[in-house]
Amino acid sequence: MLTTTHPAEVPVYGRLQLQPERGAGSTVVGADGRRFLDLYGGHAVAVSGHCHPRVVAAIREQAERLLFYSNAVPLESRDRLFGLLAEMAPAPLDQAFLVNSGAETNDVALQLTRRVTGRRRVITFEGGFHGRTLATLAVSGIQRYRDLAEASGGQSILDLTVIAPWGRPEVLPALVDETIAAVIVEPIQGLAGAREVGADILRTLRRACDDAGAVLVFDEVQCGCGRTGAFTAAQSYGVTPDILTLAKGIAAGLPMGAVLLSPRIAKHVSQGDLGTTFGGGPIPCAAAAANLEVIRDQNLADRALHLERRLRQGLADLPAVTEITGRGLLLGLRLDRPARPVQLRLFERDILVGSATDPSVIRLLPPLVLTEDEVDTFVRRLHEALS
Repeated sequence: MLTTTHPAEVPVYGRLQLQPERGAGSTVVGADGRRFLDLYGGHAVAVSGHCHPRVVAAIREQAERLLFYSNAVPLESRDRLFGLLAEMAPAPLDQAFLVNSGAETNDVALQLTRRVTGRRRVITFEGGFHGRTLATLAVSGIQRYRDLAEASGGQSILDLTVIAPWGRPEVLPALVDETIAAVIVEPIQGLAGAREVGADILRTLRRACDDAGAVLVFDEVQCGCGRTGAFTAAQSYGVTPDILTLAKGIAAGLPMGAVLLSPRIAKHVSQGDLGTTFGGGPIPCAAAAANLEVIRDQNLADRALHLERRLRQGLADLPAVTEITGRGLLLGLRLDRPARPVQLRLFERDILVGSATDPSVIRLLPPLVLTEDEVDTFVRRLHEALS
């Protein structure tokens, strides 16, 4: 099922034998005309579906007027996006800095937490993943990514990182002391298999950071933008961090990331402290603004919860699915067998799903425009793949 890379490409990816030519909604069509139901969403990116007409129109209109100008000048599309982020994000996270990717958002967040607190140590969680820059690799809770940081000369950052154990909330208050700059956490761990940290632990972290003067960072690169039943997981769980990072689903497939800051953090940022050439360019901003309007106007966050219930009901009588983790349309299906062969059998049945670092978990990250009939199709074909 895997295909090789082009000989001129560095061979770092294993790829399925699918060359997408076009997409619409939750469907991807290959160059050979084969149609796939996409419950992977291009890795949680296609929140409003593939090629949503409003997003495509916004990109086309902006491209015809201005392809690019830097942050040296104001842009209408950028200001429009800032307004939407301030409207849709939880108060008081009403200021944003725009970059190009999720790893960049978390790298910026880590820089700011150290600047604000004057401290250097960071707490992350076992199983957490925050990107592939040197700093974000070093604060990964997954050993193979920490190994990459060590091999790249990141030992000093690794030495300043504390890995909080999974599922042991009682140890957290003692870990967050006056030497800690920040706690960075995914409210739902994506790569680990859609594992929920849980509202109680998030509240514990909020109190511990307040008591110690540390900064609480929510990495919502994967779980944000409506996927968990509200625009942000912070709103879903009722816990607000000091910094919140968004990417993947924010611009419907164009490179974009946003670092949302509370006044406590923003007051420490002055002109020249941060910068990027392409972050906040006119076309990604136009796409992101249209995409956020679709999420808001079509109530896609509510739809994610509705479809989660339908998925759980459809899978309830399937013994091979021993547990369903996550929330909304970021779900992990734990199987009583290795997940990879099942993932490939689903591919044979024209269904795309994701994997996880847990080898028994299938990860679902579909567009939020998924239909009820498409949910039922997936459930039926998963039954077949497990037979």
